[in-house]
Order: sequence, then C-alpha cells, then structure tokens
Amino acid sequence: MRLASQLIAIMAGLFIAHLAAAASPEPQRWVSAGGALTEWIVALGGESRLVGVDSTSQHPASVKSLPGIGYQRQLSAEGILALRPKMLIGTDEMGPPPVIQQIQAAGVQVEVLSANAALPALQANLERLGALMGKEGEARRLSDQYLQRLAKEHDRVTQLKRAVPGVLLLVSHAGGAPMVAGAGTVGDWLINQAGGRNLATHNGYKVFSTEAMSGLSPVVLVISDRAQNGVQPREALLRENPLLGATKAVRDNRVIEIDPTLLVGGLGPRLPDAVRSLADAFYPDVAPLSARVSNTP
Repeated sequence: MRLASQLIAIMAGLFIAHLAAAASPEPQRWVSAGGALTEWIVALGGESRLVGVDSTSQHPASVKSLPGIGYQRQLSAEGILALRPKMLIGTDEMGPPPVIQQIQAAGVQVEVLSANAALPALQANLERLGALMGKEGEARRLSDQYLQRLAKEHDRVTQLKRAVPGVLLLVSHAGGAPMVAGAGTVGDWLINQAGGRNLATHNGYKVFSTEAMSGLSPVVLVISDRAQNGVQPREALLRENPLLGATKAVRDNRVIEIDPTLLVGGLGPRLPDAVRSLADAFYPDVAPLSARVSNTP
C-alpha cells in the first residue's frame, strides 16, 4: 500500500509539472538590428530572447556567439527567416525596405524604434522595450539612471570648461576616405555632451576630402575605424590622409580613438562613460592629452 501511495504521489507530481510546462509560454525568439538597441535588450534582461543579431551588435561580448544577420542596413530576409524569429526589432536605420516588407509578409512581427541621437527618443525606446518585455518598471529605472549619469557628467564638464575645443569626429574603414559626423548623429551628440564644438555643420555623415578636413583646423580629432580587424586607426588614417598630419590635433597628439559600435543604433548604455572619457581628453588641464575610449561595456 505504501509503495502504491508513493507511485501515485510521483505520478501526480509529474503530471502537475507537465501541466505547468505546457502553460508556460515559449520564450519569444527575437532578432535585433542595431548595436545600441541590442545592448538595451540585454540590459533589460532579454538576452535569452535573442536568436540573432546584426554585425553592429558587439556588446556585451556574449552576443557575439549568436548567429549573425549581416549589417543592419543590408539585411537578408532569407538569413533572418532561417532563424524562425517571432520578432525583428531594430531602428529606423535598418533595411532595405523591401527586405523588411518581406519579413513582415512572412508573419514576423517587426518593431522599428528610433535611432535619433536625442534623449526623448531614447526614453521612448526604453518605454517600448519595457512594454514588449513586460519590464516597464525596470525600463523606467534604467532611463532615470541614464539621465542622472548624464546630468552628473554635464555638471563636471561645466566645471572643466575653458576654451571650447573645435572637434572633428571621423569614421573610416581601414583608414580610407573618412566620413565626418555632422548634426543629428551620435558622434555630434557625444562631442557636445563632452563639452566640445563640432566643426562640421552638415547633417548626418558626409565624406570630406583631406584638404577640407585640414582646412577646418581641428584642435581635437576623434577617430573611429569600422574595420575591427586589429588595424591601428590613427596610423591607418594618417597613412591614407597624410595632410591631417599638419593639423593642430595631430601635432599636439590630441587624437582620440573611439569604438565604432558606440555610434550605431541611437543612444546606447555605454555612452555616459564615453562622454566622460572624451571630456577628459577635451580638457587636458585635468587629464592626459591623448586617450582611448574603452570598448568594454
């Protein structure tokens, strides 16, 4: 009788566990396009949802082991659909549009958030991510912390400010023809937050000739190389654009290397630390003349 009772208890336990498992929804399968957006998903505890990321999603290091879906602006429908996602989540930088339409037509939910380099856009993104993940409170907490960190850094920069340096932020590939960050970019936002003055007045990113860049007489150069293959950005840039060697920024060794993934997908969680590093380099009275913005999350 005792053995029969034990067997009944075991079977009942297994049956209850089976019902509980059946009632639990399967984790949603997400594909993310946009480095900053991927970082926020992870920060909100959503890494287990991710089954694929684009090539700009390099942080934290753990996401590098996920299947890749290519560059966010050149996505492939076949590669994404092969991962059987329930959702493609990215910024308005992702494309091309026919691919996005094809993915939607296949029944995949597509969420498009803003890549705008502005705090209201970031707050709206976090609010939407919190709603999608059922973590509204955590999203609000992250948003509040972000604003507090930036406010603290703003106060520090205000104290550091002397003569505001003229800055150019250059994005290149293996030192090739650089694109200059203009208004509306994350690069421009970083320069301003760190207490610099962006010498580029155009909108977005634009290729400049070496003569044009030198003619702007930057006091500080912030450089970012997308090659990501061990190339030394400073050396590669000067080799391909030798006239930059005559600028005050290079002569005074005020050349700052920055991780290119900081500039993609809107305002990401690592940017307050990048603002601090840039501010230290912009105002050498209290910091070394040359610096490298860390790639670590």
